[in-house]
Amino acid sequence: MVLVALLGASVPSFWLGYLFILLFAVGLQWLPVAGRGSWRHLILPALTLGVGGAASLMRLTRSSLLEELDQDYVRTARAKGLPERGVVMRHALRNALNPIVTVTGLRFGALLGGAVVVETVFAWPGIGTHVVDAIFDRDHPTIQGFVVFMGTVFVLLNLLVDLSYLWLDPRVRLSGRRGGHAGAG
Repeated sequence: MVLVALLGASVPSFWLGYLFILLFAVGLQWLPVAGRGSWRHLILPALTLGVGGAASLMRLTRSSLLEELDQDYVRTARAKGLPERGVVMRHALRNALNPIVTVTGLRFGALLGGAVVVETVFAWPGIGTHVVDAIFDRDHPTIQGFVVFMGTVFVLLNLLVDLSYLWLDPRVRLSGRRGGHAGAG
């Protein structure tokens, strides 16, 4: 499983898309090669976008959870006789979620950027294809609008990630001093 996650995280999305086309559309003829129409047209682009992110999140979740399972509070919970599932789900996983949520927020930004490449590979008429056409046509207002849109979405996703820390870890609190910074006299 670790090898599959490492391989999935290492392969660029455009190359993975071409591999999926060769295997599932050309070789096995299970799915359409490109375009838009039915739900079957969504499978290969969604897999292409999701595999890299899922693989890296799998690796991070595993390492973060293994680190938390080695902590003293987990040993204490086990010593108290709590069921293993409860120890893992209520104690270790909850504390292991902070880095996972952080990377998930960053991966959403990467998904938006990766959609440009994947839409080009699968000839999917979406915002990514529109931006690629705008680049070739030197349509600067469209390109600028896309960059502003992507920046806004990325900032909002990071805000949601930061706010989710309050829910995940009650020890995290919004901090702020009234009256200036610590060195002010």
